[in-house]
Order: sequence, then C-alpha cells, then structure tokens
Amino acid sequence: MSENYRKMWSDLGLDLDAHDALMEVLSKAYGDIFMSQKNRPEGMQYFDFVMSEVHGLRIKELIEEKKQGRKIIGSYCVFVPEEIVLAANATLIGLCSGADFATEEVEQLLPRNTCALIKSSFGFKLGKVCPYLESADLIVGENTCDGKKKAYETMDNIIDNLYVMDLPQIKSNQGRELLKSEYYRFKTTVENLTGQKITINSLKKGIEIVNNKRKAIHRLSALRKANPVPISGLDALLANQVYFYDNPQRFTDSVNKICDELEKRIEQKEGVFSESVPRILISGCPMAVPNWKLPWIIESSGAVIVGEESCVGERGTRNFTDDSASSVDKLMEAIVDRYFKVDCAIFTPNPDRLDHIKEMFETYNADGVIHYGLQFCQPYIMESIPVEKALENNNIPVLRVETDYSMEDVGQLKTRIEAFIEQLK
Repeated sequence: MSENYRKMWSDLGLDLDAHDALMEVLSKAYGDIFMSQKNRPEGMQYFDFVMSEVHGLRIKELIEEKKQGRKIIGSYCVFVPEEIVLAANATLIGLCSGADFATEEVEQLLPRNTCALIKSSFGFKLGKVCPYLESADLIVGENTCDGKKKAYETMDNIIDNLYVMDLPQIKSNQGRELLKSEYYRFKTTVENLTGQKITINSLKKGIEIVNNKRKAIHRLSALRKANPVPISGLDALLANQVYFYDNPQRFTDSVNKICDELEKRIEQKEGVFSESVPRILISGCPMAVPNWKLPWIIESSGAVIVGEESCVGERGTRNFTDDSASSVDKLMEAIVDRYFKVDCAIFTPNPDRLDHIKEMFETYNADGVIHYGLQFCQPYIMESIPVEKALENNNIPVLRVETDYSMEDVGQLKTRIEAFIEQLK
C-alpha cells in the first residue's frame, strides 16, 4: 500500500502496526485461497482488485465523499435498509466482523463465550484496524439477538456515534408495526444527519439502485444452477461479500459483466469443477470478509458450493422492494414489506427459513446441505437441530458444523466434511 494510504489510515486513528499485521494476514489468506483456484472467470479480476484495495481505494473514495458533504453510515446487518440511506444522499457500508482480532482486549469487555461475530466487531474497533468503522458518521447496530442487544450497551461506551435499531422477534401484525416504526425513526435520523429531506423521487431512486444490485446477484445465483458449475462457491461468496461495501453502481456493473462471461461458459459446457462433483448448499450464519474457512475446506475436499442460504447470500438479497407507489409513505410501506420477509433465525416461529432451505436444495440441484453455525450464535445453533431433522425426514443429506474464525479446527472439519462428501458420491 502507498504512503498516501498510510497517512489516510493515520488520520483516521488506526494503529498502523496492527493494521499492517492484519493486512499481511488478509493478503496471504486471500492469495492462498482464491488465487490458487483453477480456471477462474476473468471477471473475478475486478474482485481481486477490490480485495487488494479493500482498505485503500474504497476508503479514499469514502473520504472524498465526506469532503463533498456526503455522510457515511456503517452497518452490521441486512435489516438496515440501504434504500433509505441512498434516498438521503448518504452511503451505506458494511463493517468489519469476519475475523478474530484484539481478543484479549475484547474479553475484558465481553464474556469469553460470546458469539465470534460480536467479538470480532469489538476487536476491529478496540484494535483500531477497521477504516470503514472509523470513516462512518453513524454506526447502526440492531437488536437481532440477545448477544447483540447486550453487546451494544457496552459498545455505546467505546463508539460515540452508535445508533441501535430495535427489531421484531415475531412475525405478527404487531411485529410488522414495530419494524415500520423503527424504519420511520431511522428515516428521520438519516434525514437529520444528512440535512436531506427524503422525497418520493429520491426514495424511488434509492430503491432502484438497491434492486439493481439484487438483480445482478440473482442473475449470478441462477447461473450457478448449471452443471458443470461455471464459478466456484468461493468466488460467488466473494461477490456477495463485496456487495456490502463497494460502490453500488460499479458493483452491479461488475457482477453483470461476470454473468455475461458465465453465460458463455455454460453454452460451452465449461465449468470450474467436473459434472460429477457433489453440489453443496451452505445454510446458516452469515460469512463476512475474511471468513472463508468453511467454503475453502468444502471446495478443497472434492465438492462445489452452489448456493448460500445466508444473509451474505440468498437470504439477504432474495426479495425486491416494490417501487410502484406514488407517495413516500407508501414506498416506506413497501420497504417494510420487503425486509419483513427476511427469514432470519431471530424470528420465532421461523418456518419460512426451512421452506427456503428445501426450495434452494431443489432449485440448485444440490446433493447435500452443510449447516454452518458460529460458536455461541444461539439463534442459528438452536435452529440447526430441527433443521437437520426436517431435512433428514425429507431424505436430504445434511451435516451440522459449528466453528469459529480460528484455524485450530481445520483438520477436524476437513475430516468430517470429506467423509460427508464421500457419502454423497
């Protein structure tokens, strides 16, 4: 990275030594996992560039936006509606939470047996290594689970600009009303932050931009149904991860460019794996950058990932927002309707998620499901056993995996996954 970037990071208050160490580990992991793949689509060069500049060019762009008066809003969850942020002429970015960092410092504030994702978000802040976090004018948390709810009480002491959104836990009329009231509260907060009143035209434009991103990801997902598969699960996951912090229009164009290439591959029966390779659907917890451990183990063990039933995957992008309404209030209702369909494990009961797992298994011609749970992520771990039993009752092979961000259990995981894949063969 250039000296200009180092000055930029220093101005943001990052710990340069810790940041250098993090970027060295990230660069090596990316090279070992992604660049070792064979027959990758040429369009993935864009995402290779994005990852090489993950804390460089994109951060510089955000700082330039701030100089021009545009506000940056950071988020940890797909329930934060990007449509509203864009309508107020602001930028929404996903925040760092996919690796262990500053663990000793974190465990002075949080119990050791806290969800890895929550501990990671604290670690990037306490370790002063996340420029996205330090660039944001507002940090949006959300009460998706008890762990996050209590963690944000502590985070409020170390982040000055924290805003917490309350979310329903039951899909009922009352639950929808809670989500609606929270989205209106968020709209007012964003308008006050930016000084921009959201209009029907600006909200329609925001919806259009986000829907176009979703359409590009839907197109990519549909192409993964082909056999042989034209793109690896790792590369498709990377696109889903970059979705959360890249420039929206550039991201959409880049994904569509890859899809153009993949369509030609499918016509020519060209794949990254042979037709006989077992096809895996991953279900469960989201995987933020640089959480690539499980997909790497799966695809280096003789299988290919064809879909992700995850917030960083189909669950997060499944539905579009209706933009046909003729008033801001009706468009807000459409936004509430869209996000209320997200079948996160926080909801009880949550039959839609199981239905979507079975639907994706059929649609993507999968041979088996691997259910991924982060250690101490209670909502997804609690759902994993009934999901496993329901899938087995439908004669769908399933393997439950519970892990964290460390590499200590790689050998054990690989042994279990190889045995599961062998059964599928």
